[in-house]
Amino acid sequence: QMEDPIQLKEEGNKYFQASDYEKALQSYTQAIKLNKDKALQAVLYRNRAACFLKKEEYAKAASDASRAIDINASDIKALYRRSQALEKLGKLDQAFKDAQKCATLEPRNKNFQETLRRLGANIQEKVNAKGTVLDSQTRDLRVQKMFEILLDENSDKEKREKAANNLIVLGREEAGAERIFQNNGVNLLLQLIETKNPELILAAVRTLSGMCTGHKARATAILHYLGIDSICMWMSVDNEEISLAVCNLLQTITDCLLGQGKEEHHGKEEALVLDTKKDLRMITMHLLDMLVSKKVSGQGRDRALNLLNKNIPRKDLKDHDNSRSIFVIDNGLKKILKVVGQIPEMPDCLPLTENTQLTASVLLNKLYDDLRCDPERDNYRLICEEYIKSKIDPQDMDKTLHAIQIVSGVLQGPFDLGNKLLGMKGVMEMMVALCGSEREIDQLVAVEALIHASTKLSRATFIITNGVTLLKEIYKKTKNEKIKIRALVGLCKLGSAGGTDYGLRQFAEGSTEKLAKQCRKWLCNTSIDARTRKWAVEGLSYLTLDADVKDDFVEDEPALKAMFDLAKASDKTILYSVASALVNCTNSYDTKELVPELVQLAKFSKQHVPEEHPKDKKDFVVKRVKRLLKAGVVSALACMVKADSAILTDQSKELIARVFLALCEDPKDRGTVVAQGGGKALIPLAVEGTDVGKIKASHALAKIAAISNPDIAFPGERVYEVVRPLVSLLNTERDGLQNYEALLGLTNFSGRSDKLRSKIIKEKALPDIENYMFENHDQLRQAATECMCNLVVNKEVQERFVADGNDRLKLVVLLCGEDDEKVQVAAAGALAMLTAAQKKLCSKMTQVTTQWLEILQRLCLHDNMEVQHRGLVIAFNLISADKELAKKLVESELLEILTYVGKQEDHPKKQRIINVARDCLSKCMDYELIKPLSQA
Repeated sequence: QMEDPIQLKEEGNKYFQASDYEKALQSYTQAIKLNKDKALQAVLYRNRAACFLKKEEYAKAASDASRAIDINASDIKALYRRSQALEKLGKLDQAFKDAQKCATLEPRNKNFQETLRRLGANIQEKVNAKGTVLDSQTRDLRVQKMFEILLDENSDKEKREKAANNLIVLGREEAGAERIFQNNGVNLLLQLIETKNPELILAAVRTLSGMCTGHKARATAILHYLGIDSICMWMSVDNEEISLAVCNLLQTITDCLLGQGKEEHHGKEEALVLDTKKDLRMITMHLLDMLVSKKVSGQGRDRALNLLNKNIPRKDLKDHDNSRSIFVIDNGLKKILKVVGQIPEMPDCLPLTENTQLTASVLLNKLYDDLRCDPERDNYRLICEEYIKSKIDPQDMDKTLHAIQIVSGVLQGPFDLGNKLLGMKGVMEMMVALCGSEREIDQLVAVEALIHASTKLSRATFIITNGVTLLKEIYKKTKNEKIKIRALVGLCKLGSAGGTDYGLRQFAEGSTEKLAKQCRKWLCNTSIDARTRKWAVEGLSYLTLDADVKDDFVEDEPALKAMFDLAKASDKTILYSVASALVNCTNSYDTKELVPELVQLAKFSKQHVPEEHPKDKKDFVVKRVKRLLKAGVVSALACMVKADSAILTDQSKELIARVFLALCEDPKDRGTVVAQGGGKALIPLAVEGTDVGKIKASHALAKIAAISNPDIAFPGERVYEVVRPLVSLLNTERDGLQNYEALLGLTNFSGRSDKLRSKIIKEKALPDIENYMFENHDQLRQAATECMCNLVVNKEVQERFVADGNDRLKLVVLLCGEDDEKVQVAAAGALAMLTAAQKKLCSKMTQVTTQWLEILQRLCLHDNMEVQHRGLVIAFNLISADKELAKKLVESELLEILTYVGKQEDHPKKQRIINVARDCLSKCMDYELIKPLSQA
């Protein structure tokens, strides 16, 4: 009996995927008894909840989901499963509340939005079923009653909760939102917010969001009534759920003012001309003020930065109006620079989260990219230079330290600009000088700045010349772990930038393994702050270029788990570092193929030829992939993909896609990838990011689609989102394996439903599939023909074959005469279905090529019974279509073939073949083209 809870969980996942819910339940239950890890316990409870849902034991499902939520209140899968269970138990109000939390955590998730709509409608229907006619008067009374319950401190908790949920539902409906608005509802909602009760604040804010959605006039009125000062103050609170809800409210108002989102027309409102520019500028100015206010929490500052990131830069660079970015640069660039220049270790630092400064760097980058001409970029640079100069003071090292921190922050944003700022007089020298300071805070800031500056080779050369010795000294002498780890990363980064002369081994004094071991030790040490531990991951992202290091790393399960936990925190730097380390461990980076002749020539001329490390050979890579899968790498990657677009860069997406492709290499592992959420995570990676990243993600999807049941791998509507990435691989610029696996995936999909076939056609895949049917490559030709065999069931495809002026039918007929048996099976199947569905194609078949009869006869005599059966079906279709055509066949050798097959004795294996031949002869007798044997 298995005693490892992780193995039991994996076993349970496999049973669940195979729809054996009873055995999955047993595995999860056993794992729960043996497990002592809290995070794993939450996963096991939510997985068992999924089993109970499938078994329709909803009370048990709700109970297990609640246990998972008790461990992790933000466990979105557990929340959604509890919502599903509560809905089935008839507890719609509670189900709605859980669904609302899911939608708050993942606002872009269409499934959650649809669930909210359905539950809202069901709650409304339940109210109506009690005999309440919801005319305006009744609705007004209901609204009044809800507010009475909510504002009465003595009200029963359950009643209050129900009233709050009902109010949110009502606010999402146009009629309900209008009644709340017309009956002093905004003022009453304001009173709920002022109670300082978190549950009531959330209910009020979510109701306001519903009321603003798609209604510009009402959104504007609510903005003015509440006041932007109050909204920003609520968003500043140190409560993640409330801060996020208020952020969503302000985003909804902004969408209305910008004319984005689902805009509804409301009669009189169309006659109003609303000047939204003034309101938008007011919102922008208040958000910029939030950035530098000490009263704002770290979470509130992040919300303000996220709103600016989302709404200020242009969505489409073809739109020439970048006035919003220009306004922010002129009025708020110095405020953003102040945020990136904060030093958390100093007493006067603003409240920050781990993501604040990186998000500010992202905003700097987006604003810089949104500029249209050199004068605009020069203005941006001059503001930065002026601000940095104002901070440099030889008499005040603390101010100077802020200046260096600003340069470091800009280097993480618009790098070209950061590189220019490094060229400012005295900046680089100051960074090197601070490294030699006795103060630890000086060393900390300077080392970080050197690390970011060394990304550019020209600057790295200066640092290698001037800073390497200092970094080595700092690494050896300092007892401060925060500084030591940063010095190590600096040395690692410079080693990779400096090439062979400044390789990693020089800094490690002959042992990269020694440094990697130290990084893993830091990574697993939870007493060290998360920000410092993230630097350990960055160090490993360089050190894992060494084959021995990557092999040791994947064997260190606690270190892997610690890295995955940090990755789920969704920090821009950590995402990139984790993805880089995983790319190194799975060898999914691009490698130049060595031409054997050139290698021999190099050896002959006594040049150094790099040889593949034994641990970089395929067997070792496969073992590392298996270890990573066992450690839960897919779940970590799936969490990383969900990160906000400001955090998850296109470069990180590409690296994640590379890792996924490596994980999908072995067909046996693809089920595990799907079970842990890999299929869902790959879809956005295939749609957005770098061209290379999209291709890698599409290829990984193709590998999954080729062998998996689409209903399990891509449930619901998700399967239709996979079609476009697969079709994108049907391109001559892609390699043969990508073409082949994409065709296999499309073949699998096209065999599922006509809706999927229509989607494939809509994505214009048909011409590409036809082109591959002409391919010289046997496997590509076979895969394309099999795909077409499935597609011809669709009427639109059939009509294309019927249409004049194309050789589609000729191609299929000729492929039936191929020597490749698999191609014959597919082509004959396609021809059998086409001739059965369209009588016109029966006569057309005899005109497309003179070889048609010879090919048909060969099919009907084929040794392969599958091919023979399909050939006889084609013959039956031709005979049934037209008497003249039947006569032509009877006059050929085909009659002799049909007679030979039809006269054979009944046999279970051959029966369907014999029956079709007899049907052909019977039809010919009906036409009186042949006589029964007794009359012959």
